[in-house]
Amino acid sequence: MWVLFISPSSLDQSIHYIPTRSYSLRLLRFPLRFLVRALHRRSMATGKARGGHSAVGGGTHFTEWKEYSYHETATSRGASGGVPVFVMLPLDSVTMNNTVTRRRALNASLLALKSAGVEGVMMDVWWGIVEKDGPRNYNWSAYKEIIEIVRKSGLKVQAVMSFHQCGANVGDSCTIPLPPWVTEEMQRNPDIAYTDKAGRRNQEYVSLGCDTLPVLKGRTPIQVYADFMRSFRDTFKHLLGDVIAEIQCGMGPAGELRYPSYPESEGKWRFPGIGEFQCYDKYMMASLRASAHSQGKPHWGFGGPHDAGYYNQMPEETGFFQRDGSWQSEYGQFFLEWYSQMLIAHGEGVLAAAAGIFCGTGVTISGKVAGIHWHYGTRSHAAELTAGYYNTRSRDGYLPIAQMFAKHSVTLNFTCIEMRDVEQPAQALCSPEHLVRQVALASRKAGVRMAGENALPRFDEGAHHQIVQKSRLQMSEKGDNTATHEELEPLSAFTFLRMGESLFRSENWSLFVPFVRHMEEGRTFHPWEEEARTVEIRVHATRPLVQEAASFMYH
Repeated sequence: MWVLFISPSSLDQSIHYIPTRSYSLRLLRFPLRFLVRALHRRSMATGKARGGHSAVGGGTHFTEWKEYSYHETATSRGASGGVPVFVMLPLDSVTMNNTVTRRRALNASLLALKSAGVEGVMMDVWWGIVEKDGPRNYNWSAYKEIIEIVRKSGLKVQAVMSFHQCGANVGDSCTIPLPPWVTEEMQRNPDIAYTDKAGRRNQEYVSLGCDTLPVLKGRTPIQVYADFMRSFRDTFKHLLGDVIAEIQCGMGPAGELRYPSYPESEGKWRFPGIGEFQCYDKYMMASLRASAHSQGKPHWGFGGPHDAGYYNQMPEETGFFQRDGSWQSEYGQFFLEWYSQMLIAHGEGVLAAAAGIFCGTGVTISGKVAGIHWHYGTRSHAAELTAGYYNTRSRDGYLPIAQMFAKHSVTLNFTCIEMRDVEQPAQALCSPEHLVRQVALASRKAGVRMAGENALPRFDEGAHHQIVQKSRLQMSEKGDNTATHEELEPLSAFTFLRMGESLFRSENWSLFVPFVRHMEEGRTFHPWEEEARTVEIRVHATRPLVQEAASFMYH
């Protein structure tokens, strides 16, 4: 490991705009002269932009030597580098019959993405397709074909171990259930499905309450997920760390580490409802009772809060979530701590298994945390609480999650990077920008890499601009608009939602190409005003491929 020490005489004075706290940049296999040049270029640009005045300690000179280091990963490119862009493949790229859909469109699309500068694609590897025919009976044939097509195009793959059902969440365009033998077990034993207080079952994902119990034909859910990932590793071992750059572990509905507290299926929930706690299957209730007994409060173990309301209510309509509600009571704190710790323990079980299975393969391991931004402006943060994130105005619920990710060297993938506060409905008290900042700061404190994606399909320039700005993670603990901004390692990767006919429309593609260019070059100022001619050349060069992809995609 090389460590760089910087003195005030070695570089321009404005170099002190780079971080001066305890965060360090570990230098691995990175030529020193290139780092010095990069630091000098950045210092000159920063000095001109800010008039050469330091925001650190109010002075204009260094008073001591500072140590900086930078840890280079499989996907990150340094504090002043770019952010690689991946694009999600359509959810139904593989059919229930284990065949690849729209091969000609896929080939043309991948070539267009490669020409635009995209790093790779994200691909859902559906449990309900691969292990459909029975326990440990894996069929990887369609995924072998897709990955080979991606390899030939020169792109890389983010493979998502999708242990959830497709078809019950925002943006789901098809239905892919859990493996039939799993749903049969759910019919025989309904308590292995998440359950709300009315007794309604949710079959999107196996309840984490039975993580350590052999409820799936003699195996625990964690063992089943581990066996699936082990089979994937053994099948694609020659591509891991090269073509397959990342393994993202599904840990709940929509692949996110959360409870299914806001299910859109059957009209249960609609935005911006607070959702409901999902802790009423017998396994979760047994855990709650045990926890209550351990606290000497057995009467707390009979169920969740009685006054927490229903899926589509607002916080102030409930006794639990209102401004001075019982979420602040001794019981409320006990319940929320238990509920969130159960979720973190589930995530740790899955990620620990993945870390062991893929150790030494060269792939990045990641997990996704949901961007639940509605009611963020309230004291209780009701929608986050029902999803399992014990985050309130007075408590940071994301730091424990980030610390768990860091324990296993797992990248934290976060959504809603494209959203702006001013775009949200006022009555929902949304604040996606403050939420992204909070998660970024938690990741920084925990020492974990952060990746991102957009929560909703957006192809407009405003969304692209927002992603470019937020991808740099230039944010202060005092707020995004303060003068003291620290330039840290940016997002390790950004995954764009999603490849399809809309992306390849001429007006959308002409905006997407410069967006990719600005991301890969690490731009942070006036990204839409520079090198327009170069961007236009790239757009023009990819147009035949884009037209071919669009013509085959849905026609």
